[in-house]
Amino acid sequence: MDWLAYLTPLMMGARVTIELTLYSTILGGLFSFLFGIGRLSRNRPWRWTSIALIEVFRGTSLLVQLFWLFFALPVLGQALGIDLRLPPVVAGTLALSLNIGAYGAEVVRGAIQAVPRNQYEAAKALDFTPRQTLWRIALPQAVPEMLPSFSNLAVQNLKDTALVSLIGLGDMAFQAERIRNFTQDSVSVYTLLLLMYFGMALVLAGLMRTLETRVGRWRSRRT
Repeated sequence: MDWLAYLTPLMMGARVTIELTLYSTILGGLFSFLFGIGRLSRNRPWRWTSIALIEVFRGTSLLVQLFWLFFALPVLGQALGIDLRLPPVVAGTLALSLNIGAYGAEVVRGAIQAVPRNQYEAAKALDFTPRQTLWRIALPQAVPEMLPSFSNLAVQNLKDTALVSLIGLGDMAFQAERIRNFTQDSVSVYTLLLLMYFGMALVLAGLMRTLETRVGRWRSRRT
């Protein structure tokens, strides 16, 4: 078993996996706040759009979402006379981001609604606008409560990146399948792949715990 020979292409795939995880997690976090705050908004178009997107992306398979963006969207664009073809990395990042954003939106909504009611009453007594209440009162208290759930979503997102291999993106899963097809050494290849995903998940979870600790200290100083 030439494990070292397998590691070279797998490490190339690991770079793609890391980049995809980073981009989609950051963008997914932005979608989480956009959809989560939108769901609580008094602006009806924003609220109903947020609700629709949350339900669609939570209620359908990530694999189907990925295939729709990569295969079906260009066909729809062609019918409309618009070029909607997406490069694999863009389709993969967008599918992962929207999926994690839909789940994260419920985390954001729940954390904001969990802020004690008297905090909102105090903001109203101080004549804060709804925007000031959100940014100065609700979010500073809600964000630390969101982080454990976001940590789980980030790790899940890392594991979900393996699906992008099905649209030809050269991540770790794609490279592993190429090696297996060439060598027929399934045990060694997929054992290495499993260990690499496990190691990356441990690192990501450690980084998220560090972030939780620092945010917790920041919150303590403010109070």
